[in-house]
Amino acid sequence: MTGLADRRPLSSLLLALLFLLSTPAGSKGAEDFSFDLSSFEKKPLEWGGFAEIKFEHMDIGQDSALARLNLYDQPRSDLDRLSTGLQLDGRYSRGITSFNWVLKATAQQDQLAWADTADIYEAAFELKPLAAVTLSAGKKSYKWGKGYAWNPVGFINRPKDANNPEEALEGYIVSELDLIRSMAGPLTTVALTTVVLPVQQGVNEDFGEKNQVNAAAKLYLLYRDTDIDLMILNGNSRSNRYGIDFSRNLATNFEIHGELAYIPELRQSLLQDDNSLTSRQRSALSTLLGIRYLSKTDLTSIIEYYHNGGGYSEAELAGFFSLIQDGYTAFQATGSESLLQRANLASLRGYGQPQPGRNYLYARLTRKDPFDLLYLSPGVTAIVNIDDQSWSLSPEVAYSGWTNWELRFRLSLTGGVALTEFGSKLFNNRAELRLRYFF
Repeated sequence: MTGLADRRPLSSLLLALLFLLSTPAGSKGAEDFSFDLSSFEKKPLEWGGFAEIKFEHMDIGQDSALARLNLYDQPRSDLDRLSTGLQLDGRYSRGITSFNWVLKATAQQDQLAWADTADIYEAAFELKPLAAVTLSAGKKSYKWGKGYAWNPVGFINRPKDANNPEEALEGYIVSELDLIRSMAGPLTTVALTTVVLPVQQGVNEDFGEKNQVNAAAKLYLLYRDTDIDLMILNGNSRSNRYGIDFSRNLATNFEIHGELAYIPELRQSLLQDDNSLTSRQRSALSTLLGIRYLSKTDLTSIIEYYHNGGGYSEAELAGFFSLIQDGYTAFQATGSESLLQRANLASLRGYGQPQPGRNYLYARLTRKDPFDLLYLSPGVTAIVNIDDQSWSLSPEVAYSGWTNWELRFRLSLTGGVALTEFGSKLFNNRAELRLRYFF
């Protein structure tokens, strides 16, 4: 896979450091130097993870639609939340077999409720009978696509959080076959991944319609230093879909990537003028185009444009937010919750998904050690709904000067007029302080 050329493997840096430390200060002959390669042999068991604690203070938008939908019966102006989390990941290998896992547990408390979860994000066995063949079965997480914030071709991915796209995602229970071949010529690598994903009672229920078996495939090509993927999903839990993506380094510090996904028959819930929900079916074409640039001053810039062909138009989203406002007015006047219940149902059936609109612009800028301030990494993330001109802006700063520790402060702001996506968010702003320990 292509990537930024200046990213060296950690193992190479460690070897170089050990070499320098192992060389005596005085001049000695090469025959006095010894190096034990056995100490660097791959261990059967590799594991790690992190523990974290996070505090958040959130100012609630008193007039925002989603605040009125979620807090109409217990209004408040702010919310403080304390969260803890633990993630364990690892791999055990023995011969041609291996077992991979990612486990995550969280707990949080605020003035409204206590919540806790403990989930198996991944737990899969792998069998590698040949160098070019890998069989696996279990729970696996997929990140198909080249986009950083969004992946329209991620047909079997869990949706990313665009503000935290690098966090681990829960997988699905699948069986998988991987085939890979290298060759000479402009086409240097071909790899095929095929996935069978069943949906039954208690198995992948949130993927779609039950009692179905779905099949997905990805064909990877490395052609003239360009990564290309062709994807397909076929089954009845979700409608069939087809996709292609690419990424290429135009220079050692400049990468371009894109995705295109086509769904011939997308099934979608739609609010009617009488506030009832109906189902519509239409074709949807989604695209993403982005760049990643690393400057000489260690400033990393990621910019992406995303057209969500399966999203709602500006008028359709405004109608949803208007229903909430009408429902809140009716609740205050008569105590009736019927309109708010309809709005909540619409939210669960699609209107409440992250980035439910059509056109978005994403930008993330991060800088390492600015002005020679070691271990400090400031950054800012912006997401703009191009159609309704609403936005979110999240400046942050991370400090990693303590071994295995990272401290991050992030401030998230939203803006937009009434009945727009970010103007209707639950929180006007949020301050977050997170301490994470890696092991």
